[in-house]
Amino acid sequence: MRLVILEDYDQASEWAAKYICNRIIQFKPSQGRYFTLGLPTGNTPLGCYRKLIEYHKNGDLSFKYVKTFNMDEYVGLPRDHPESYHSYMWNNFFKHIDIDPNNAHILDGNAPDLQAECDAFEKKIEEAGGIDLFVGGIGPDGHIAFNEPGSSLSSRTRLKTLAMDTILANAKYFDGDLSKVPTMALTVGVGTVMDAREVMILITGAHKAFALYKAIEEGVNHMWTVSAFQQHPRTIFVCDEDATLELRVKTVKYFKG
Repeated sequence: MRLVILEDYDQASEWAAKYICNRIIQFKPSQGRYFTLGLPTGNTPLGCYRKLIEYHKNGDLSFKYVKTFNMDEYVGLPRDHPESYHSYMWNNFFKHIDIDPNNAHILDGNAPDLQAECDAFEKKIEEAGGIDLFVGGIGPDGHIAFNEPGSSLSSRTRLKTLAMDTILANAKYFDGDLSKVPTMALTVGVGTVMDAREVMILITGAHKAFALYKAIEEGVNHMWTVSAFQQHPRTIFVCDEDATLELRVKTVKYFKG
């Protein structure tokens, strides 16, 4: 496990984007050999996406032979709703790069059979050869994707009821109106992300500091699902100084060294 501590949000975003860029370039993707990337939504990855778009526009990075799998999607929100994760991904990332839309996989929260949709998503990941690099963010309660506190650490893609903390955190995207916030979502499982060959988790801001402390300084705990990644052979936590506020000085110095 690595913990990379950068000064602020912008530096953390740029470090993460460079890491993704280097991974894709080193892989040398081609027609018969796609690089598979797991992707998150939310505020944290926006800076990283902006940098990746910049690298693409500068001619340094192509997504022509990249397949992406998103972590989650709300249930019952129309695909073209401004707050759906389909809209988020297309507006903030996909429409600015050269990815083939057929290679950008996002769960369908309006599928007639939601369990079948989840099973099919797992199968698509398997058919793509698994995920090379899964990028994730976390909630202040330490959840990754929509694997809320108490989720099984061996869980697969499934339907989840959202915790009130998550609904409250997401209300800002719905004019602060709790009644508009979806209460259910489709999400990859902790086990789905653990299967990736490499995992990079972005954690920025003082409001995520306690979650980072739980993620790396305490034991593996299903009430803080991000802590599962202590057991992954290749995990990188990328954070800013603000996110380290709850860590021991000794821990911060160790990883900075």
